[in-house]
Amino acid sequence: MLEAAPHAGALFGVRDLHTYYGDSHILHGVSLDLPEGRAVGLLGRNGMGKTTLIRTLMGYVRARSGQVLAQGRDVTGAPPEKMARSGIGYVPEGRGVFPNLSVRENLVMSARAGLDGRRPWTLERVLETFPRLKERLSNGGHQLSGGEQQMVSIGRALMTNPRLMILDEATEGLAPLVVAEIWRVIAEIRRTGISTLIVDRDYKKVLAHTDHAVVMEKGRLALQSDSAALLARPEQLSALLGV
Repeated sequence: MLEAAPHAGALFGVRDLHTYYGDSHILHGVSLDLPEGRAVGLLGRNGMGKTTLIRTLMGYVRARSGQVLAQGRDVTGAPPEKMARSGIGYVPEGRGVFPNLSVRENLVMSARAGLDGRRPWTLERVLETFPRLKERLSNGGHQLSGGEQQMVSIGRALMTNPRLMILDEATEGLAPLVVAEIWRVIAEIRRTGISTLIVDRDYKKVLAHTDHAVVMEKGRLALQSDSAALLARPEQLSALLGV
């Protein structure tokens, strides 16, 4: 197993996390750091605990034991709104666009300054990043294609001016041209210095767009490494991801 030591400058992290759904033990002692200005990939087959880990970090699911940390502070049990206010922009699996609100309303409803008081991500910048949305500003969420909805979801998260962006299956079910556009934007987000946690089935793309990656198996971290080193070991990835 390739291992990396915890990063001292972590913005967010979890320590020895155990999470249950009813009597089902889903996360088994997971520890993970999300360092400032770094991109982390979260890989694993379906049902291995990736989304549960994200939802526990975000406060949607309460851990049975272990810690959730934000800038070194124990925030275990904090509700989702508090975690969002601590600097997390969340792009959930399924997009979560409000169907009865216009594109403009979906975007501006989340607009706020970052923790440092700055607003580098404005409506204008989001529309420059996603020119397609500029043509759809008055359309309702229910009138958008799947790709356009994903653009709104990412843009909405960016307008919170987060320190960490979590993207859970941001390219799932999208046409190839839209997928390429989403990865372009992910690369741009990374260049701005925003930390990212990326979940996606295309492990090669994840490893190409991250500094560090972990692979989950049955609710545990089975492998973790620098992304470039992990990409050079396809036999290990094949065993854990079934690729």
